[in-house]
Order: sequence, then structure tokens, then C-alpha cells
Amino acid sequence: MFECCESFSNGLKFENIGVDPAPNNLNLGTIRHTFVFLDTGGGSGHEPAHAGFVGEGMLTAAICGDIFTSPPVDSILAGIRAVTGTKGCLLIVKNYTGDRLNFGLAAEKAKAEGYKVEMVIVGDDCALPPLRGITGRRGLAGTILVHKVAGAAAAAGLSLADVTTEAKKASELVGTMGVALSVCTLPGQVTSDRVGTGKMEIGLGIHGEPGAAVVDLQSVDIMVSHVLSQILSLETQYVPITRGSRVVLMTNGLGATPLMELMIATGKIVPKLQVEHGLAVDRVYTGSFMTSLDMAGFSISIMKADPEILHRLDAPTQAPYWPVGVSGARPLAKIPVPVPRSSSRKTDEMGNVYLVQPPCPPTDENLMERLTMIVGGSVKNITAELSRPQHLTVQACLLEAAIEAAANAVINNKDALNDYDSKVGDGDCGTTMCRGAQAILNDIKNYYPLNDAAETVNEIGASISRVMGGTSGIMYNIFCAAAYAKLKDNTNSVVTCKQWADALDTAISKISKYGGALKGYRTMLDALIPAASVLRWELDSGADPISAFVLSSEAASNGAKSTQQMQAQAGRSTYVRAEILTSVPDPGAMAVAAWYSAAALALKEKMGEMGHKS
Repeated sequence: MFECCESFSNGLKFENIGVDPAPNNLNLGTIRHTFVFLDTGGGSGHEPAHAGFVGEGMLTAAICGDIFTSPPVDSILAGIRAVTGTKGCLLIVKNYTGDRLNFGLAAEKAKAEGYKVEMVIVGDDCALPPLRGITGRRGLAGTILVHKVAGAAAAAGLSLADVTTEAKKASELVGTMGVALSVCTLPGQVTSDRVGTGKMEIGLGIHGEPGAAVVDLQSVDIMVSHVLSQILSLETQYVPITRGSRVVLMTNGLGATPLMELMIATGKIVPKLQVEHGLAVDRVYTGSFMTSLDMAGFSISIMKADPEILHRLDAPTQAPYWPVGVSGARPLAKIPVPVPRSSSRKTDEMGNVYLVQPPCPPTDENLMERLTMIVGGSVKNITAELSRPQHLTVQACLLEAAIEAAANAVINNKDALNDYDSKVGDGDCGTTMCRGAQAILNDIKNYYPLNDAAETVNEIGASISRVMGGTSGIMYNIFCAAAYAKLKDNTNSVVTCKQWADALDTAISKISKYGGALKGYRTMLDALIPAASVLRWELDSGADPISAFVLSSEAASNGAKSTQQMQAQAGRSTYVRAEILTSVPDPGAMAVAAWYSAAALALKEKMGEMGHKS
């Protein structure tokens, strides 16, 4: 899927978007120092969202991840650094765990560097009960309307606080629900037959995950009535719209629906809003704005309108895919911003790898200098070299064996993890995890300071953050950062087994803190927590460390398998029907079980080899 995104980016640049042809790069509009800048983004596969809405009067930058995968923190932070002037930057984020965490952590890092950054999270989904675990309502096509309102407010010269207020208000006024006749096809994978012949799915997301229900195929007239009743329900009160309100309608194609069919749907929707729901329809937008690859279907977004909202929607913009063509020619080109290899490492022309300090905080005077520095690929403030030591200690040999075994286990389980995820998520868990595992195997050959366990864990996190987006990427990034901080407290060169256990406990607590999940929520924690508990118990009981590790890996496997009987309370699985959840275990938990078990067995085997040689 990485190759698909690379080819897509190469074509997109000819639409005057100016994308550098590589995923996780940034699409930048015209830089104007005196305005608040708007950054957004998410996984690819939703085109024209988000890059197609970069342009004066709408978005300043869009950061694109791999297909259906949130861009990593490094890419987002590079975007913030590249465009943010003295008036600050607003991040508009769809409500998905990976997007929230990756954009949120990037925002916090940017603030620590002196940038003014705010974030608005959009959750306009109306298909599911208002309260469902910790996840909340998904961000769908209504986010495009929020982009337009916020972009117009920024172009009008409002402050960061005022632009944020308008964006938040707009996000609370819009509701969306989708229907589909088919499941989307991920590049290189077989199309799922989940929907079935003569059936349709209602209340689905934009990542191919299962909808709220599969029903018999209905006429567009009946289906439109159902969707509108759900969005405008007085019982759930998704949106503050009542009879007599004025509204804006967006009929959005999901990728494979012809414009003619979308127009037919719009022709049914408008009279129903007017007659059945007593609403005045002030604006109508019909087209494909936020798609799901080749999915056949459409979504309906209804936003409550007032004079201020309409003024923002009608304001001029040069974003190429906003449906209303208005004043002025679109810019001929925009600024591609390639992302450095990682936030902590820089490779020079000789292949040497260095630690890099972040760029200076923003002033209007240094904005173009920062852009030139990033675009030119030169990163200054090189401070220290990282490399693999020529001679490895005993601990380093064990660490290397465990890391390589864990990474290879993830790669070997790629297809199985994708298969699990195709039923309860977006089908790319194995692909995403495999990308991180391959980066680790590549980097360990040259860059990991294996004689220093803490720094090695930190470098694993750097490898992951460079190539893994989405929820998995940020969770493992947090995992490594927390473990590194705990291991760094140790002043001795050798890390004891109990210190490794302490680091594991700390990493788990940080994942729970920032992700919000607990044991029993059907996540990766349902493999990690049992493993950590057994490891601690066995070590405290005086068990042999290797035996304790192997026993804890069995607990990880059992915990992962037990997720098949759990009701999801976090992540995209919360949107999936119970009968589907019980058909497979949680992919994230199974991934943990795979790498944890492989690492334990590798340590046991390596210790046996070393004992035999001695």
C-alpha cells in the first residue's frame, strides 16, 4: 500500500497541489504571515480529502498518511513547523484514536518548542448510540464543512482563539451518516464479501469497517428517509436542529458512486428535509468530497445554518476541490515539504546518522527561512552520532536476538493480522505493523547502540515513528518512550530483569493514560497487562528470569485470544456489531502476543546457545 500512495502522490502534484511524491509528506498552500494557519490530515484513500482542500481560504497544509492510517507524529510536527507564524496554527482532526493521538502529541511537542497550536476534534457520525466506550463519534464528511468555515474565518484575519471557537461551533452543528452497497478494496487485497448480494450496509465509517447494520437492499427514497430520521433524531440529539431551522446539505460520494446517482439522492433529500422535517435548505453541495477508495455508496451531512455559517461557506477560496468556483486563479504550485528521516536522526551524504535538535520557535521573519531549511533537506544543529557498536556485550547479544525475533514474528503474521482487521477494522493492522518491523530490522544493522539498552529502546521508537502512523504507530511510540524513560533511571550498564519488568509496567500505564483503554476493553493491553502481571509475579517469587519471560508470553497469548469474547470499548472495533466481534480476536492484541512470544523464545534459545558455548 505504500507503493500505491507513492504513485498517487506523484499524480496528485499535477493537480497543482504540489505534493512531493512520497507518503507522509506535506501539502502546503500559499504562506501568509498575518493569518492563522490551518493544518489537517489523516490516512490516504479519502481523496480529494484532505489535500484537495488546501488553498487560500481553506486549509494551509494537509498531512497524508498511508492508506487509512494516520500520519506519524514526525510528519505532523514538520507541517506545524513549516507553516506556523506568530498568529498560530489550528489542527482540525477527525475523531479517530490514531488521528487524535498523533496530532495531539505533535501539538504538544510544537507547543514545547514555542508554537501557538490549538486542536479541534470533529465527530459528526450519527449512526451509533451517543455513548459507546471511550471512543466517541467518528469524524466523517461533515469535517469538510468545518474546514471551510475555519478556513474562511482564518482568511478574515481572526485570532487563533476566535478561529478555534468558530471551528468548534461548526463541528457541533453538523451530523453525518453513510450507506453503502459494497466494501472498499484495499490495494493488493481481495475485496471482502461482507455485505452480500441483495444487501446494503448502513451507518458505516470511511475505512471499510463494518457499519451499524446490514439490511436488505432498499430504494433510495426509503434509505434517505431512514438516514435523515437518524441524523435529526430528537431522542439522540446529535445536532441542534429542530423544525423551522435553516440547514446546509452535503451529499457525499464514497468513491464509486456516479455523480448522476448522487444527484438522484440529493433530489430525494431536499424535499424530505423541507416537507417531512420542516427545514429550510439554504445550501446544497453534491459530489465526492471524502471518499473510501472504491466504495459504492454515499453519506449525508446536515449542518445547522445561520448567517455567520453561510457567510463562511460562501467566502472565496482557491482550494481546488471545494465545489463552488470563486474569484481568482488557483496558485500554479505549492510548497512540498519532505519529512526528515526521523525527529531525532539525520543521515548525511556519507550515511552517518546524527541526533538533530528541533528548529527555532516561530517569528514572521524566520518563517521562510524555516521553510527553506526544511524543503532544502538541510537540518542544522547536528550534535551527536549514533551507530551500532563493533563489539556487543552479552546483554546486547540477547537484546538483538529478542528484537530480531519479535520483528520477524510480526512480518510472518502480516496476513493473519490483516485478515482479523478486515473483519473488525480497516484491514491494515498487519501491513502497518509489518512496516514498523521491517524498519526495525533495517535500522538495527547500523544504528542501534545495542550495548545501551535504554537508548536501543529509544531508537526502536524512532524507527516506528518514522514509518508507522495510525493508532498502532503512536501507541508503540508511547510504549517505547515510556520504557526508555524508566530504563534511563538505571545508572548501571546492565539492566536487571526486574528493571525490564518495571519498564514494561510503566509503558503499559502510559498507553492506558493517553489511549484511555483499560484491561477488558479489547485492545493490545489485554495481551500486555496479563504478560506484565505474570512476569512480575514469577520474578517476585524467585523464578528463573527466562522461565518467567516464557510464562508471561503464554499469558500474553491467552489474553489476546480472550479478546474474542470481549465487547470493544476503545478504537474502531467499538463501531462493529457484536456478532462480528465474536468471530475474531483483537488484531492489536494478537500482534502483541506474536512479538512478545517470539522474543521470549528467542531469549531462551540464545541463552541455551551461549551456555553451551561456554
